[in-house]
Amino acid sequence: MSFENASSIIANHTVAGGVVKRGASNPSLPQNDTPEQRAQRREQINATSTVYQWTTDIASLPGVPLATHVPPDDQPSIEWWFKVLEVGIAILENVKAVLLKPIFSGLDEAAKTIVSDALEDFSQVTAKVETLREKHRVANAGPGLESSIEEAVQGADIDEMQSHDSALRDILTVIIDVLKSEEAAHTRSIEAYRDLYQTLPVPGIAYTFQDDDQFARLRVAGPNPMLLQGIDQMPDNFPVTAAQYASAMGGDTLAKALAEGRVFLCDYTDLEVLVAGVWKGHAKYVYRPMALFAVPPGGSSLKTVAIQCGQDNSQYPVMTPSVASSEKWGWEMAKFVVQVADCNYHELFVHLAGTHLVSEAIAVATRRNLAEVHPLWSLLVPHFEGTLFINNLAVETLINKGGPIDDFFGGTIESSQLAAVQARLSFDFYKKMTPVDFAERGVADPSCLPDYPYRDDALLVWDAIHDWAAQYINIYYADDEAVTGDSELALWVSSIASEGHIVGFKPITSRAQLIDVCTMIIFTASAQHAAVNFPQRTLMTFAPAVTGAGWTAAPTGQTGHSKGEWIEYMPPMSLGLLQLSSLELLGSVYYRPLGDYCTNRFPYKPWFQDPVITDDEGPLARFQAGLRAVESRIIARNQRRMHPYVYLQPSQIPTSTNI
Repeated sequence: MSFENASSIIANHTVAGGVVKRGASNPSLPQNDTPEQRAQRREQINATSTVYQWTTDIASLPGVPLATHVPPDDQPSIEWWFKVLEVGIAILENVKAVLLKPIFSGLDEAAKTIVSDALEDFSQVTAKVETLREKHRVANAGPGLESSIEEAVQGADIDEMQSHDSALRDILTVIIDVLKSEEAAHTRSIEAYRDLYQTLPVPGIAYTFQDDDQFARLRVAGPNPMLLQGIDQMPDNFPVTAAQYASAMGGDTLAKALAEGRVFLCDYTDLEVLVAGVWKGHAKYVYRPMALFAVPPGGSSLKTVAIQCGQDNSQYPVMTPSVASSEKWGWEMAKFVVQVADCNYHELFVHLAGTHLVSEAIAVATRRNLAEVHPLWSLLVPHFEGTLFINNLAVETLINKGGPIDDFFGGTIESSQLAAVQARLSFDFYKKMTPVDFAERGVADPSCLPDYPYRDDALLVWDAIHDWAAQYINIYYADDEAVTGDSELALWVSSIASEGHIVGFKPITSRAQLIDVCTMIIFTASAQHAAVNFPQRTLMTFAPAVTGAGWTAAPTGQTGHSKGEWIEYMPPMSLGLLQLSSLELLGSVYYRPLGDYCTNRFPYKPWFQDPVITDDEGPLARFQAGLRAVESRIIARNQRRMHPYVYLQPSQIPTSTNI
């Protein structure tokens, strides 16, 4: 179909295989259109709805609303593919170098042949990728750039790149499977885990992870800064005594700290859904610990107070920090137990469920219910670029039987899937709004918890997005009546709540509410995902620091343990390499920073076309200036922080959840 006034209503450019969508040049609300225009809107929405369809029958995530397939508009750009392939090649170069180290040098002849063949395939793929890279490098340097790249988009280059990516993943799988079969010959040690980094840099946490202050810092600036909660009394099943508290906190009293709001808890009880799995005949373990932290009087940073390795105090006694030879390794085991629990909570609850799957529901509902001339379609669609594709890839390769989650996480794959499903279907949209979440968890007050980098930087980014959403929405909605009169908006809300199964998503009756909703959608797809995704590379690739499974039961006492017993909690070396490789990829692909709104096909034309938005002093320019100001403030903060927190610098935040 075509609009009667298409040139002024919607701006597209064409490549072979379809039309590349851009934001509307003259967005309109349905109540402001003529009857004919409203009919055209409905026709376009109906056509789009045949392409974007729901299903809750994906085997690995049963009950979660997902797209049935990835439509052409949601396929990644050639720019994205180059970034992914570059990282994939770097990972396999590292694996290639690791294979020469003593820990993996004792392969039998059959295993060596398989690995050699895989590495030969790797060389061939690398050469083909370099040929493509050179082709596009030449195209970018000379005349005829646009036609050359558009020809690539029209033709087979993207398909070829996808094939190379699949080949790289298959090669890694072959090599890891060989190493798994030879696991008995591999000796675990902290030095051996560090040796898994040969051409990739060893992350700093590989040298600091045993530090108690580092352990506490991860609750406020690590991969999962979303669980810590303030408490004013101790849970009945976590009976930390006044003496234990005073010993850990240098004489501070528990009663005073509780009264002053300086005590904080991480409780992993929600992991009860996980059922311990088995790997190659070896039992894996999942844990539900509790960990207590506090801020000293007049201090700023969290200190680690106590850990209980399970929910039942009669089975798991309270442990406290200790360097005494009789207690040191029991304490290290307790911290490891917490890190395993935190890894599971992070990946299944916070990362997969709380960003990827939530954004997909809203992305599909947006496509199915808002016309392409609707102002919210233009505002939101760039924040869904790549989401359906990467989620589909995760379903097929990451959280399926035999995938990385099945290997190096502690739960059976079925119970890990169920944990993600339950977390997604219980996600409460309004309660998870960033300022609300901080208040709900009792961590909003900087006077009680001064050093909380995630909170402080997240609020800066949230406010910048909120200002952008407010300026944008106030242009197209004259008043609250315009909001309640928007029939497409009402259907969109209903679809997100019902078909999308987003808890708490309710009718929108005012501009202020609509601004908050759009802020939350944009923040979740961009900043929130960045905050929980990119620490995977810098903080989670080193298995002794963070990993998904324990390999022995949680300790039931603190005394009498050895360093060797502690090492036994860590994963087999082959799985350590698999974890490193998997999370290196997920945490290394930065594509399209927040505020950079372009199409996903070369020549990547500007997304927004309405001059009211794109004017030199318009809302978009002000948003981009606001992000630069946030960047400067965070950089200044990091100069004062003992440990910089970079994950929410706007330059490090992709616009969408695309990896």
